[in-house]
Amino acid sequence: MSTTTTQPGGGTPAGNAPASPGKTGATELVSWKAGIGLSLLAILGTVLFGFMSNSKSAGFGIAEAANEAASSVAALVTFVLALLLSAGLGYLWFVRRRSGRASVSGTVPGWLPASTVAAVVVLGLAALGVAKVSKVTLPSAAIGWIAAVILLGLAGYTVYLTQAKRAVPRWVGGTFAAVFLIGFMVWIVAGGNGDEPSISLAGLIAGSVTLAVPLVFGSLSGVLCERVGVVNIAIEGQLLLGAFSAAVVATVTHNVYAGLVAAAVAGTLVSLVLAVVSIKYLVNQIIVGVVLNVLISGLTSFLFSTLLTADPDGLNKPGRLPPVDIPFLSDIPIIGPILFHQSLVGYLMYIAVIVVYLGLFHTKWGLRVRAVGEHPQAADTVGINVNRTRFWNVLMGGAIAGIGGSFFTLVSVDAFSKDMSGGRGYIALAALIFGRWNPIGAFLAALLFGFADNLQSVITIIGSPVPSQFMAMLPYALTVFAVAGLVGRSRPPAASGIPYVKG
Repeated sequence: MSTTTTQPGGGTPAGNAPASPGKTGATELVSWKAGIGLSLLAILGTVLFGFMSNSKSAGFGIAEAANEAASSVAALVTFVLALLLSAGLGYLWFVRRRSGRASVSGTVPGWLPASTVAAVVVLGLAALGVAKVSKVTLPSAAIGWIAAVILLGLAGYTVYLTQAKRAVPRWVGGTFAAVFLIGFMVWIVAGGNGDEPSISLAGLIAGSVTLAVPLVFGSLSGVLCERVGVVNIAIEGQLLLGAFSAAVVATVTHNVYAGLVAAAVAGTLVSLVLAVVSIKYLVNQIIVGVVLNVLISGLTSFLFSTLLTADPDGLNKPGRLPPVDIPFLSDIPIIGPILFHQSLVGYLMYIAVIVVYLGLFHTKWGLRVRAVGEHPQAADTVGINVNRTRFWNVLMGGAIAGIGGSFFTLVSVDAFSKDMSGGRGYIALAALIFGRWNPIGAFLAALLFGFADNLQSVITIIGSPVPSQFMAMLPYALTVFAVAGLVGRSRPPAASGIPYVKG
């Protein structure tokens, strides 16, 4: 008897038709979680964006170009390149779906639709730059009801597919998220003071990226550790000690780059303790992580009170890493100043995400790491040293988290203060879960948390009636939905948190 399998969010394998009721064959199990989750969110969106909308319009300002001539050229070149790339990727996507030329898993490779959507977004932003649009104004009531109708339609389509025992395509979830975000932004901005409240869209996104930097580094540290089977609760401590070490070493040496290296070393030392105690001596990983967080919080607070406060000029004046503009790319309207006007830590964030993703999913090393995290006994039988692999991965994760901690004292502010990481290590853990233990997913989830954090300040400034605490809790609510499976499957590596003893 043949068996039909279904990939999460995708369709059935090429060449295989889904099993229909009443016919012989394997019964395909389709979860109702996606239908329930999207239906609840669609109802919420209808109430907020439709029934609770007002007659005002929401304005979204676009940042002015620093160099008008260079910005115009960059916008035009970006528009042409994005147009060609969108057309090429879209055609390749369409041909693969029509001809059934799928990947081994039976679906079109995930990078293809994702790259197409990204190219289309860049195309739209470049078009605004070419047209020199400085502000976009949207009517709250009209956009709210349009968004509500689309959300209800997508939720109904999801329920229909589930009832018919068919898998829900990934584009449904992506489209639903984009429409919900647009409706939410228009609704929340239109609720501000004035006849036409407005915000700077470029400033909002730029601030979100900046606030997300330590979260991205922390979540990448968690990915490296949990993919190999070690739960890293000590991210908070790694960030905090990295910030402290960066401040002290940069001040003493009068070199911010030495502080950056010291932050990586400090994060590695925290991970060394975690690795030795939990891997070698088999102590519960979660308990070790919590103890390390408390220990480092107390240690840095003590040293700050006794040493740094007594001699701030000699120990707590590290200076800042200057922002660096990448030629041409920083001149692209809207996205250029956001993505390519960053400090060294910001650019290291991009590099770290790409390197960790390629390493985990496109190298032999990554295959071994994932094997150790999923089935250590099987990995051991093929000659992989399980505990050594775990040990080095945990150290690597600590170095990455330490670099993220340097953001607080070398980029955000130029001095260390007590517990200045502010619980972002725990937020990074939530981003890791929401991102499904994937570097790209964790990066996007961290951006979502940074966006929500920055939006709290924005809605307070414009006088929106939406409580800032609501924005603070929203990413965590989405994380709960993700863990519950209401917005897709979220499963950690099978051996995560389980010590391995060679039998």
